[in-house]
Amino acid sequence: MVELPGRGRTYVVDLPGPSADAPVLFLLHGSATTGMLNWFPMLRELQENYRVVVFDQRWHGRGIRSERFDLDDLADDAVALADVLGVDKPFYAGYSMGGIVAQLIAHRHPDRVAGLILAATTYRFQDKWRERAFHRTWGAVMASMSAMSFRRAELYAARQAELPETSWPVGRMDRWAMREWRSTSGWAISQAVAVLGRFDSSPWLGSVKAPTAVVITTRDRALPVYRQLEMAKMIPGAEIFLAQAGHAACALEADVFVPVFLEAVQSVVNSSRALS
Repeated sequence: MVELPGRGRTYVVDLPGPSADAPVLFLLHGSATTGMLNWFPMLRELQENYRVVVFDQRWHGRGIRSERFDLDDLADDAVALADVLGVDKPFYAGYSMGGIVAQLIAHRHPDRVAGLILAATTYRFQDKWRERAFHRTWGAVMASMSAMSFRRAELYAARQAELPETSWPVGRMDRWAMREWRSTSGWAISQAVAVLGRFDSSPWLGSVKAPTAVVITTRDRALPVYRQLEMAKMIPGAEIFLAQAGHAACALEADVFVPVFLEAVQSVVNSSRALS
């Protein structure tokens, strides 16, 4: 557990790279999961070339608890963690919600980003009338219950105080995965969905200067493929990588997703080195 001054405590896994000067990669997980549950299939491969930092974001797993769930706070948390770990300009890789947080980091702290890898994510949620109707209704309901959501999330978090297990009996990884998944309160997920529904980076996404790779999950039923592609086209110089998998590809279709993701990370690191 790591204390972020003035912000709170969160669970962090910091894996050393092959050398002291290896590029540092911060991994930002999606909603309804944890850092380790989102990223575990690729940690061994990533650690061969990078120092890898994985942590639980606010209201998720053993992440910071606060009276509100705010995406700007999530972005600032990541930079605060970089300060604590003594990392000036890490690479940020974000999956789904994590990709939204990575966009906000690049927007709010452009001088603290070496590069971005955005996977299975989007730049906005409300486009079609059905989406607008859902998110506006859901947002109104969750706003009226925000205090209750926070209290329930606090009570739930108190029951998850122990550090998570990092190993499991042979053949029973499912038990570990279920414990990780259950470490996030359903009330917290509901609030996160309401906040995410209001996100729209289109007014400023074109100003992102960091080298960027976008991994599009081409069989995604949660985030439309065309919107992932629109996002990629809005970021100057972004390189596109295609993973023929669905929205949970990071864990459930790792054999397809991981090789594409590794290629995207290496591309951004190479681009950053060329600019320095």
